[in-house]
Amino acid sequence: MPRSHRPSIAIDAELRLLERRARIGAAIKAARSRRRWTQAELARRAFLGRMVIARIEYGRTRLDLEALERVALALAVPLTVALGRDPRQDVADAGHLSMQDLVLRLAKRAGFERQFELVTRPSEPWRSADVCLGSARRRVAIDVECWNTFGDIGAGARSSSRKVAELREIAIATWGAEARAALVWVVRDTVANRRIVASYPDVFAAKFPWSSAAWVAALTEGGPIPMGAGLVWCDVRAGRIFAWRRAAQK
Repeated sequence: MPRSHRPSIAIDAELRLLERRARIGAAIKAARSRRRWTQAELARRAFLGRMVIARIEYGRTRLDLEALERVALALAVPLTVALGRDPRQDVADAGHLSMQDLVLRLAKRAGFERQFELVTRPSEPWRSADVCLGSARRRVAIDVECWNTFGDIGAGARSSSRKVAELREIAIATWGAEARAALVWVVRDTVANRRIVASYPDVFAAKFPWSSAAWVAALTEGGPIPMGAGLVWCDVRAGRIFAWRRAAQK
């Protein structure tokens, strides 16, 4: 009778396991040696047989998660067992990226020069404008901060103020002393975000006093750029930004 062939997935799994066993065994042996323990001492601390430790270190046994967890606990090192990134999974910051992409697309139609994640202070590369828009004709640079979900509002406001100040220095160095920088927050239109804005109306009104409708016109039509900070809503699925309607002041 013809011999049945092993499926390729079984062969691939065996090859990977051989390499994994050897790597894990070598790591355990090295950790044990750094502590100057014998295999018997590690086995005693892990409540395993000495031969179990020997087989693990030489990669001659199936990897048993319970045994490995005991060894890791005895050595006081973390054991990590996890699947790698799913190639069908979206990027971690997909929601934020989709907003940045929309702003960049709309700004292109409005005639702005555009930069993605512009570093405003070279010595601190993590401090960057989500999107930086520039107009050489009007000598204005715009820091566009995109909010998928709100975090620490106060910290975000302080960070935005610092970045605008740094962006102003860049604009002056590029276009001269008359150049300026402006700030606009683009916020995803969700129930949670609207609730936060509605819960602190005076906070948001003080931080963003300029017309939201004017900011929408500036970003989408190339209209006049407001002199002060503003906030606009964003609907990524619809591909649009629209004005924030402030609550009526009592």
